[in-house]
Amino acid sequence: MFNVPNPHLPDASPDLTPEHTRIHRSECGPKFHQACLEFSQSLWFQGKPAQALLQLNKSSFAETKAPFPYMALKWFLENRDNSLFIGNPTRHFQHLATRMAGPRAEIRTLQAWACYHLSKSILPENQFPPDQHQVEEESLVIPPLSEIQQALPLPDKSAFQFLAISR
Repeated sequence: MFNVPNPHLPDASPDLTPEHTRIHRSECGPKFHQACLEFSQSLWFQGKPAQALLQLNKSSFAETKAPFPYMALKWFLENRDNSLFIGNPTRHFQHLATRMAGPRAEIRTLQAWACYHLSKSILPENQFPPDQHQVEEESLVIPPLSEIQQALPLPDKSAFQFLAISR
């Protein structure tokens, strides 16, 4: 399973290390974005799906017009190996969306909510539930996907084809 590359990510060597992205962090532009996607692919090859998902998040920090790699996320979720740790992507994206800070926080929050909805549409809720405690404690209102679609800039809207594919 982990020798099959994610077709929505660039080719990458299976032995990349965090240095692969670190060298481009100060630029935080297209090279950093590309390096994060390559490192994500490499982590998948290494059998580290949770870390591979985190690199997709990290790619969204880059100052670039590239859309969030929703289809790569979808592919990872659908091709996960249940014997390997993936964390709880649904909960992760919920927390990420509600605690976003830093550069491009508004767009990254919308992207995190889109990833939350994608995760919820693919993963079984009994194994990957949202954080109901946070919902109750913070009176959190999770925005509907239609609202997120409307708020995202145009390049990201085309990425919502994932919902038609995943349902």
